[in-house]
Amino acid sequence: MGRVIAVANQKGGVGKTTTVINLSACLAAKNKSVLVIDSDPQGNTTTGLGIEKNDGSKTFYDLLTDNADFFEVKKRVEYFNAMDILPTDINLAGAEIELVELEKPNYILKNIIDKLFLRDRYDFIIIDCPPSLNILTLNALVAADSVLIPLQCEFLALEGLTQFVHTYNIVKSKLNNKIDIEGIIFTMYDGRTNLSLQVVEEVKNYFDDSIYKCIIPRNVRLSEAPSHGMPINLYDPKSKGAEAYELLADMVLEHGK
Repeated sequence: MGRVIAVANQKGGVGKTTTVINLSACLAAKNKSVLVIDSDPQGNTTTGLGIEKNDGSKTFYDLLTDNADFFEVKKRVEYFNAMDILPTDINLAGAEIELVELEKPNYILKNIIDKLFLRDRYDFIIIDCPPSLNILTLNALVAADSVLIPLQCEFLALEGLTQFVHTYNIVKSKLNNKIDIEGIIFTMYDGRTNLSLQVVEEVKNYFDDSIYKCIIPRNVRLSEAPSHGMPINLYDPKSKGAEAYELLADMVLEHGK
């Protein structure tokens, strides 16, 4: 049975998309079948995995609004034999208005995953969430078995984490009592600064040891890779960023055991 993992944080610029792209690619490189769902209207995960946007193809928006079926939307990521993506573009921004009028709007993605038995088709379903609490984020959290929280190593990120954990607790109590926090990912970490060290220590004190913590260093090659439409484990497999996401993939696999 596959696992559904949402990658979410209410604050933007914390490395959600980078994490989705590179975690998914590292899992695929370990011979796991992976479905990536780009649920952020910016569509950066789509382009970061080398998929053309705005080419007239059906997108995740069409699937959510029942204007296309799963197999019309799904695209194979060319670098891997068992990695698919539900791509998106800016049209997804209009989904919030359309979906809210439907019955049980927060359960649409969960119903799609369950109806199509996608957990049986894939080892992992990784969802990139938008940087806000809206109906797309709620759909992801309701559908997910767990949530990964990327956290930029800066002071204001701690405030954003507190807000997100509050949202998570509401979702767990009212919409999806099976969801758990998978782990915390410290992104853009710079070991030369006291601030990065302080953020890590604060968060470690806040969460117990059952929630794993992974550190992703500030890395130029990691920043360059999306512009080439490639994950870091292919763009520069020997970089510190590639090593960090390989470790994260190992943690995700170990946690599943």
